[in-house]
Amino acid sequence: MQSACELLHPQIDYHQVVFTLPSQLARLALGNRRVMYGLLFQSAWKTLRERIHEEQQYEAAALLVLHTWNQQLEHHPHVHAVVPAGGPSLQNPDAWKTAAAPRDRSWITRWLVNADTLKSTFRETFLRGLQRLHRRGELKLQGEWSQLSTAAAFEAWLQPLEDVTWVAHIEAPPEHSVPSNVVKYLARYLTGGPISDRRLVSHENGHVTFSARRGITSGGDRNDLIPVCLSGEEFVRRWSLHILPKGLVKTRRYGGWSNRHQQAYRKRCEAFLNSDATGSEELCATVAVEADPSKTETPDDACCPHCGTPMPLQTSTDRPSWRLLLSSAARPIWYESG
Repeated sequence: MQSACELLHPQIDYHQVVFTLPSQLARLALGNRRVMYGLLFQSAWKTLRERIHEEQQYEAAALLVLHTWNQQLEHHPHVHAVVPAGGPSLQNPDAWKTAAAPRDRSWITRWLVNADTLKSTFRETFLRGLQRLHRRGELKLQGEWSQLSTAAAFEAWLQPLEDVTWVAHIEAPPEHSVPSNVVKYLARYLTGGPISDRRLVSHENGHVTFSARRGITSGGDRNDLIPVCLSGEEFVRRWSLHILPKGLVKTRRYGGWSNRHQQAYRKRCEAFLNSDATGSEELCATVAVEADPSKTETPDDACCPHCGTPMPLQTSTDRPSWRLLLSSAARPIWYESG
């Protein structure tokens, strides 16, 4: 979290952009996770860079985080991107450029790029990359996918995906937000697993029940929650879908925030904004305190939902790591380590 918050500057707005693969490609990605997750990262960044350069004419930067599940733990690959709404001008190296809405939408105060164009560019960029992977023989097409081994069959299978609108969502920062809000939101995707303890309801008679959003309303409305009951085997199967290939990096930085350019890029931003990194350091300190597990609610702080009386913790059992569990004799019979 420390390195992520250091990228942010207190005088710049930051947008969140989410790029999601269609369900048809999500199924194909299960057997090709390393190459298709990599392509998802590359396509999202190329799309952001192209649209920002063309529409806003400033040097783009982004922090991307891979997220592979939905609320019901199904395979749902997408990336969350944090993108600054401004940067060094491409037309004038000695000037700063802030993202602005086009004239016909000048009433919008916090704008990044055109969402419709972003969606179509992402679709075209990803499909071109997928076709390259197929031509190079880098896709595993076995079993039910073996029928797509020829170029003609693969092109025909992709055709319907070229005619639909893909999901690429831009979320502007709230009117009175500060960059720390972006970092705290992103922290949920940098740590932890596919499901938090708070969503687990029960484990009885070999079945696991947990709460999940139906997705009918946006913004995580608690009134949209429903219970989901799965057999223990199915729950573990879904959880295991999100164990990433060994060595795959789920958080990546691009453009001005890349390892190669980050130091020079930050110095240029600070010079243009006539400030130093003090604000960023204070931001990091604030986020570090708020992200400290010792500051968060623990079972000792839990209260009875009916009368509000504090409920003292009687016993506590640490959960074994998934690596230990899946390499033990208790692992599911369908899981093969290595």
